Amino acid sequence: MSDLSFQPDEAEIERRVEALLFAAAGPLSAAEIGARLPEGADVGRALSGLRARYEGRGVELDCVADRWRFRTAADLAFMMSQEREEPRRLSKAALETLAIIAYHQPVTRAEIESVRGVSLSKGTLDLLLEMGFVRLRGRRRTAGRPVTYGTADRFLEHFGLASLYDLPGVQEMKAAGLLDLSAPVGFELPDPSRATGADEDEAPLLDEDSPEFAQDFVGEER
Repeated sequence: MSDLSFQPDEAEIERRVEALLFAAAGPLSAAEIGARLPEGADVGRALSGLRARYEGRGVELDCVADRWRFRTAADLAFMMSQEREEPRRLSKAALETLAIIAYHQPVTRAEIESVRGVSLSKGTLDLLLEMGFVRLRGRRRTAGRPVTYGTADRFLEHFGLASLYDLPGVQEMKAAGLLDLSAPVGFELPDPSRATGADEDEAPLLDEDSPEFAQDFVGEER
């Protein structure tokens, strides 16, 4: 039986955070990590320590969309490559729709069509949802309660963004092929505080499921 009076030191907290990140089925937020540590544990300090300790090694600690994970060092990616079927490419309409969602979220289908100036095929949004670039955010508190859309973590990972604060400007979006040379009327630069926060006219959907852990490694604390 463990000693309940034992208070782990910084090295032990860092060790426990390391174990959680290795055992987790996906990236974890600082809050999710802290929920499994003793009260008062300095999660930020432990993450900083781990990041410094793993810097330059084969596996490094990485943060994307405020969630932490271990991943193979970028310069060793060539070792993990394998032949596979080329993934389908997004159409021009899908790229424009994705850009509008990224810069205007939370946004409804009707609002996307208003910015683009043309009607939107249902299959375009379905494809972005299927590929994990877009997620359902909530419902607008207006007549009909239309669904609102926003970007998902997969969007940040695919384009190498730490957060929506790193979205490029309009010129960079054009250079990357995400915008036509003649941007639609009403297209604005990103407002990260609006894109990441809750909208007063938006009713939230159900909360996301809690993170899964490999139970062979993580059990209930006794």
